[in-house]
Amino acid sequence: MNQLLAMRIFVRVVETSSFSQAASQLAIPRSTVSKLVFDLESHLGVKLLQRTTRAVVPTVEGLEYCQHAKRWVAEVDSVDNAMQGNRLKPRGQLRIDAPSTFATSLLIPALAKFQREYPDITVALGISDRAVNIVGEGVDCVIRAGRLDDMAMVGRHLVELDYVTCAAPSYLERRGRPAHPDELEKAHTRLGYFIAATGKPLPLIFERDAERFEMRDGDFAANDGNGLMAMLLAGLGVGQHFQRCVQSHIDSGELVPVLTEWNRPGMPFHILYPPNRHQTARLKVFIEWLLTTFGHSPVARRA
Repeated sequence: MNQLLAMRIFVRVVETSSFSQAASQLAIPRSTVSKLVFDLESHLGVKLLQRTTRAVVPTVEGLEYCQHAKRWVAEVDSVDNAMQGNRLKPRGQLRIDAPSTFATSLLIPALAKFQREYPDITVALGISDRAVNIVGEGVDCVIRAGRLDDMAMVGRHLVELDYVTCAAPSYLERRGRPAHPDELEKAHTRLGYFIAATGKPLPLIFERDAERFEMRDGDFAANDGNGLMAMLLAGLGVGQHFQRCVQSHIDSGELVPVLTEWNRPGMPFHILYPPNRHQTARLKVFIEWLLTTFGHSPVARRA
């Protein structure tokens, strides 16, 4: 016998003076109500209810037991509600990880708004362009660029960032402004990005109508977006970076767009997190805040 359920049913029978009404309100069969009350009486060794053709009334012992049962059921419900409240209320620490330039140029400046909305959530932000082990390193979620390849994680599209080709004014004064991508191979210093885990360089890509140029061998390269930005600002050469991340430097005149009639395909960014049906409230609200802040996508799918 489930004694807690039997107590709930007994209390409801006393309150309604009816097995049928108690069964209807609890959405269970009348036979179940009768059986559990009978089992409860057998377990206690006392008669709790007087059954007549007109009504069901508690005995003296039944009235006393009903008072205790109400108190016990209320205490259990209070504990359950408290535990559910802790799970649902957004509070506690989030451990997240994001690529360096996205973190420093876009995410961190926006975190003040998140803090105002959710003051009980603290954030431990890992800043790195390497692919962290989400489960092994205890990370709640990560932001990753490029193609999704972690099939064990849930992936949600966050935003696609466009590229801009640019250089520092000091560099352009020394070397001149390129008029065509093929000039970069002949008369300019090229800055690029390489993947730390493999050492594989990402090419500079230029597309215009049916034309396409792809250059893999740069003169200087970094495995970190902030490092590439520092190279650009230092006047080392011409490179491609995310426009939203370098826009403030363009606005200030520290960087100058070049070859603006040529495009490079944008880079998709995704949120990745473990597929856990008991996902914490703090992770849920953080994911929704990211989608609202940087570009919403309502569809969740496995990576």
